[in-house]
Amino acid sequence: MTEATQALIIGSTGGIGRALLEQVRASGRYDLVTGLSRSGSPAIEITKEASIASAMEVVAGQGALRLVVIATGFLHSSGIAPEKANRQMSAQALAQAFAVNTIGPALVLKHVLPLLPRSGRSVVMALSAKVGSISDNRLGGWHSYRASKAALNQIVRTCAIELARTHREAILVGMHPGTVDTQLSRPFARSGLDVQQPEGAAGAILAGLERLTPSDSGGFFDRSGHRLPY
Repeated sequence: MTEATQALIIGSTGGIGRALLEQVRASGRYDLVTGLSRSGSPAIEITKEASIASAMEVVAGQGALRLVVIATGFLHSSGIAPEKANRQMSAQALAQAFAVNTIGPALVLKHVLPLLPRSGRSVVMALSAKVGSISDNRLGGWHSYRASKAALNQIVRTCAIELARTHREAILVGMHPGTVDTQLSRPFARSGLDVQQPEGAAGAILAGLERLTPSDSGGFFDRSGHRLPY
């Protein structure tokens, strides 16, 4: 008997996460599509490993994971905004950015990668950001966000190397969704930018993931599946 297939969207109440959840469900490709968030059941708090571990225990018994998307992220909050100069850096902003953008996804990978089937295609994607590219950084600023996303890309790369030793058909990547009209990016969308609606971005992301092969695992891509520089 064939094991049921499952897709998992973590951060499913955010703008991109919600759109991804809806479109993956509408595709009918998976027997079960699970969305996880702080307000869901099981609830998941990306900055608390015990919460992640508990949620993954529930997920583990629901079917073979064939798609996992980590759609969480932090850019600003009350009292914290992207830095325009290094004199604006603070321990609070750096710690919050790394907690949500780097450490949280890293802990998710720690607990979710062992759940992937040993054979057959599985795709795991963490939302990253082009501004996290070190070689592409020509403007400066946004120190905390840039650094935390660059660190996320390194985590993805390192975990993908290890994953390939046991899961040869699995794909683990970071992906830049573009500028999307969400609560995270809306205050910083400049005139002239190609701002996507969440539904359009989600569709492009899913199509981009379809283009990837195991040889792409560990890479950093835009939403269309084109490789970006680290």
